[in-house]
Amino acid sequence: MRKNNQYYTRKIHRFLGVFIGIQFFLWTISGLYFSWTDIDEIHGDHFHNEHMMHQSAENLIEPGKLDSSLQISTLELRFVNHQPYYWVNSKLLYNAQTGELKPEVTEEEAKEIAQIYVKGDLGIKSVEYLTETGAHHEFRGRPLPAWAVHYDHPENLVAYIDAKSGSFERVRHRSWRWFDFLWMFHTMDYAGRDDFNNLLLRAFSLFGLATVASGFTLFFMTQKKKRKHTK
Repeated sequence: MRKNNQYYTRKIHRFLGVFIGIQFFLWTISGLYFSWTDIDEIHGDHFHNEHMMHQSAENLIEPGKLDSSLQISTLELRFVNHQPYYWVNSKLLYNAQTGELKPEVTEEEAKEIAQIYVKGDLGIKSVEYLTETGAHHEFRGRPLPAWAVHYDHPENLVAYIDAKSGSFERVRHRSWRWFDFLWMFHTMDYAGRDDFNNLLLRAFSLFGLATVASGFTLFFMTQKKKRKHTK
């Protein structure tokens, strides 16, 4: 029997359906998870203390007296363990009362900072000093070096403290990790998870359009054939 256009359209539609069906399934599952979860809970807001009580900033020295050779382009007054510090040029931390340069936050200070920002009296299981993170690490793309404070918590809660500035950066927990894992399938960025403009996603989007187009084409072809048989 001669193979007509409908035959080839059906073959293309079936091939595309099998080829991208698994990815469509992953898009649907991840989309359902995203739509049924509270993004604030994913961010870990329920683990944060709502109000932080800092000591008042008194007896601060003038920033110009920190270092005669220092050229200040940016300056921020911040508190580390309730103590005032100048964060200069986004890389140097000076005690705002003594002018002393602080090289890094110590492990004990990192634990104290984490306890200030994390809600509840949670026990600390371990502390890790990070100098590098992989493309799939939960603290990827954030300032390094950093302290990772691991809590004894059912959701494997981890607080991250910037070792240079002493700032509380993030908390990560089980729900966020599930979100991040499914986000990888949603964006199809299997190398780093965060690139929403990768070539693979673009290709599968086009394949998806081709699948839909072949389905509509097949529908109209079969409708015409049915009408001919009816007549």
